Amino acid sequence: MSHKSPKDFFAPLAVGAPAPPREVPARPSRAIHFFDPSNPKMAAKVPAMVGTVDVLLGNLEDAVKADNKVAAREGLVEIAKGTDFGKTQLWTRINSLDSPWVLDDLVTLVSEIGDKLDVVMVPKVQGPEDIHYVDRLLAQLEAKGGVQKPILIHAILETARGVANVEEIALASPRMQGISLGPADLAADRKMKTTRVGGGHPGYLVRQDPVDGDIHGNRTVFQQDLWHYTIAKMVDACAAAGIYPYYGPFGDITDVVAAEDQFRNAFLLGCVGTWSLHPKQIEIANRVFSPSVEDIKHARRVVAAMGDGTGAVMLDGKMEDDASLKQCLVLVDLAEELAAIDPKLKELYDAIEVD
Repeated sequence: MSHKSPKDFFAPLAVGAPAPPREVPARPSRAIHFFDPSNPKMAAKVPAMVGTVDVLLGNLEDAVKADNKVAAREGLVEIAKGTDFGKTQLWTRINSLDSPWVLDDLVTLVSEIGDKLDVVMVPKVQGPEDIHYVDRLLAQLEAKGGVQKPILIHAILETARGVANVEEIALASPRMQGISLGPADLAADRKMKTTRVGGGHPGYLVRQDPVDGDIHGNRTVFQQDLWHYTIAKMVDACAAAGIYPYYGPFGDITDVVAAEDQFRNAFLLGCVGTWSLHPKQIEIANRVFSPSVEDIKHARRVVAAMGDGTGAVMLDGKMEDDASLKQCLVLVDLAEELAAIDPKLKELYDAIEVD
C-alpha cells in the first residue's frame, strides 16, 4: 500500500481549495440538534433555536423519506441562506455514500451554502476510503465555488467494519472534526439482540454472587452498558488523532433520566457532546457536557495548589500530583471554552471562589 508523504497531508486536494485546518477549532458542541429541513413546522422553529444550542444539524439521511430527499436538501439551502447562525454551528448529515442522493447533496450544499456550512456528517463510514472520497469531492467543490473556509468532516460509527477501522478513519484526513456513535445501525450490523436506540438493556447484566450458596435467593442485579466498549474505543481513536468523540442518539425521548445517565457515561469517558432528537434533550446535554461548579472549583484548587505543576500536594486528605493536574486542566480549559459562548455558564464559573 502506497503512503502519501506527511509533508503533503495538509495540502489542499484541489487547486484553489482552502488549506485544510492544522487542528480542529475548539468550538463547543455539547448538543448536535437534528432537524428535518423538509418538515415546514420544524424548519420554521430553526431561527428561534439559534443561540440555544451549540450545533443545528439539517438531516438529509435516515428519518427523511425517499420522496422527501430533494425537499429536505432544498429546505436546508433556504434555511441556511435566510438565517444568521451567530455562534451556533450549522452542520448537515448527508445521505449514505451508497445512495443515489449523496452526490447531489454535496454538489448543491457546497455550491449554494458552502461558506455557512461548518461540518458534513457522513453516515455508515466503513473505512478511510469513505473519508478520502468525501475529502476530495469537498476540495473540488470548494475550489469551484470559491469557498474560503474548509468544510470539516464528521463520521458516524454505525457498522462493525467501521468500529474495526476507527483508528484509520480518525486519521484519514485533516478535515476530520470528530466521530459519533450510531447505536441503532451498529446494533443491526453486529446482529446485537436489542431493538433500542442507545441506552442499556435489562438482559445485559451482572448478578450478585449467591448469598449462603442459595442461587435462587435474593441477589442484586446490575444492568450493564452495551456501548461501553465501543465508546471507549472511539474515544481513544479520536484522542489519538486530535479530533472529538460524541455519543449519538438516545431514542427514548420520554425517558429523560436514562438519557441523562447515558450522556453522563459518555461525558465521563471523554465525549464532548451528544445528539439531540428533541428540544428537551438539548437542556440535558448542555448541563451534562458542561463541567459542574463543584468540579471546576476542585480543579481550580488543584491548579492553584500545584504551583509550577511538579511534585505533589495533599488536598482534603487526597494526593494530587502532575497527573491529576493534567486532569484538572482538561476541565478548566473546557470551562473557559464554554464560558466564552454561554453567558449563563460564564456567570456560574466566574462566581466560583477558590478557598
